[in-house]
Amino acid sequence: MAHSLRNTASARPSSSLGDTVLQYGPVTRLLHWSMALLFAWQFLGMGLRLALGRTPLVGFFVGTHASVGSLLMALAVLRALWGLANLKRRPPHGEGLVALAARLGHLGLYGLMLIVPVLALLRAYGSGRGVAVFGLPVLPGAPEKVQWMIDAGNAAHGLLAWTLLAMVAGHVAMVVVHRHVWKDDVLHRMAGRRTATAQ
Repeated sequence: MAHSLRNTASARPSSSLGDTVLQYGPVTRLLHWSMALLFAWQFLGMGLRLALGRTPLVGFFVGTHASVGSLLMALAVLRALWGLANLKRRPPHGEGLVALAARLGHLGLYGLMLIVPVLALLRAYGSGRGVAVFGLPVLPGAPEKVQWMIDAGNAAHGLLAWTLLAMVAGHVAMVVVHRHVWKDDVLHRMAGRRTATAQ
């Protein structure tokens, strides 16, 4: 009885916005799904660029790329901080090799979500262009070109971005496996709904 009461208490968030052991809270879900949409926008634009080359449609996507990327970096930082604040209350990964792989996969996603835009900002600064987010200047360019910053961005930004896409695809694939093969409730944790067994 006491054990059941402790589990019930741990399932309650510290606030209506926080996560619980049963599901992610509204702030986590908002950050997750808004970032998913923005990443879809970014990768759609880059995919069109590879497929179509320079066209007005591609130019529209490319014109928003730096602004959306900067917004994504800010959201990634906010999401990481919120995740740390809710770490002890979040749905557990479980135990065993699958759980370890899930933890490492999530760490990899978080790391790339931060590193990829940082490399782009580094390149923009080093090239002297700077960065404007939706027309608002937020990062001035270097007074003189800094070649190592440009080279680092050129060498790794695109490569790591496509690596991030591959990891996102793996993340989605594992959601499908959880849902249709292992028949568990992982998707509902982020969709904001609970099954009858979890209530």
